[in-house]
Amino acid sequence: MPNLSCAYYNKHAHTFFDDTVEVDMTPLYGRFLPLLEDRSTILDAGCGSGRDALAFAKLGYSVTAFDASPALVALAEQHIGQPVQCLRFQDLTWQSEFGGIWACASLLHVPSAELPDVIARLRAALKPGGILYASFKYGSGEREHRGRRFTDLDEPGLAGLLDQVPGLGPVETWTTDDRRPGREAERWLNTLLRRAPGPRISL
Repeated sequence: MPNLSCAYYNKHAHTFFDDTVEVDMTPLYGRFLPLLEDRSTILDAGCGSGRDALAFAKLGYSVTAFDASPALVALAEQHIGQPVQCLRFQDLTWQSEFGGIWACASLLHVPSAELPDVIARLRAALKPGGILYASFKYGSGEREHRGRRFTDLDEPGLAGLLDQVPGLGPVETWTTDDRRPGREAERWLNTLLRRAPGPRISL
């Protein structure tokens, strides 16, 4: 997360936690989890409140979670009841570690120029055949809004991004409305991507 967005979440951590921790993400879980192998390990990448990491843990998955905001890390640790790492996407070094990676509304804060490297790092962190879920605000280009910066993506933008990251292919891409009350008019691009089976991919 860039400094601008990280500063926002540090300042507004409790408000963000309260606004997101109870949002029902079950329909998205229903597309992601069936693609994982039994007893898969899941990385909640940019976990925010820890809502999804806790849901996966309750379902029996082994979950690792991280976020770039120290304030959110502290709240997520309390919510999940396990350690949460304070880490940026740009600093990931895991290799073939996870059966699934969940990046819900988190990669959208990565600058467009850095996204190919970040996606390559997530690909490397997946086991061969592993699944990455990611979501972005629907649109194109970069913008700043109320103290945060966003990289928006639509289908052509996603296709262009994946062209720069060999070994990671789309399983399904679709759009949804925001699941938070009062924000249903906002649209999201959701994608499920699979790491190709094959040898270890080094960065």
